[in-house]
Amino acid sequence: MPPLDTHTPMTTSALDPALSLTHTLREAARHGARAVLLCSFQKEESVLLDELLRLDQGTGTAVRVVTIDTGVLFKETLETWRAFEERFDVKIEVQDANNPTRPWSGPEHCCSAAKVAALDAALDGAEGWITGIRREQGPTRAKVQPIERDPARGLWKYNPLARWTDKDLWRRISERDLPYNPLHDQGYESIGCATCTLPGAGREGRWAGTDKTECGLHVEPRG
Repeated sequence: MPPLDTHTPMTTSALDPALSLTHTLREAARHGARAVLLCSFQKEESVLLDELLRLDQGTGTAVRVVTIDTGVLFKETLETWRAFEERFDVKIEVQDANNPTRPWSGPEHCCSAAKVAALDAALDGAEGWITGIRREQGPTRAKVQPIERDPARGLWKYNPLARWTDKDLWRRISERDLPYNPLHDQGYESIGCATCTLPGAGREGRWAGTDKTECGLHVEPRG
């Protein structure tokens, strides 16, 4: 089922991040259980989950919420996971990407095929997936659209926060007193696995000391 509107109208919503967020999530929610929100327990998901559950009156049934567990998440991320479940009263499905025969010991063993396979399993049967991607996060994401086609997986990709800045996120978190990952207070602007994430601006702390900028889950649309 394609979205009714694949472009945010060139009205106030094109300029107002809050309206763009609501518009995009409403389109995604039309897929019901065949839409998946991929949750990494960062500040972006604090805002996305809160807004999504407001749209469905807190029933938690609008879309599926899924996380990929690599087995090497920060303890603070695990604590945020529990805080999300308590605050939002939502069931978070788990796709296991742990690999006991080849531990995630650093960037050289990071973001293996197991993680991509876990995403593929999460999206099996889905028509769309919701991400926390933002243009401000880096050059590989600078042209992302709120709604776009993911040709590699043959589904719709919803990026409700595409136009949001860090200031927009923190304003919403403060206004609504939302739970968030405490690692953000320790200089981690982007949070991945404990084995290969350091404090840093933007995505600089991810795979620190390497040229790696993406984990392979987000493939730039072609065309």
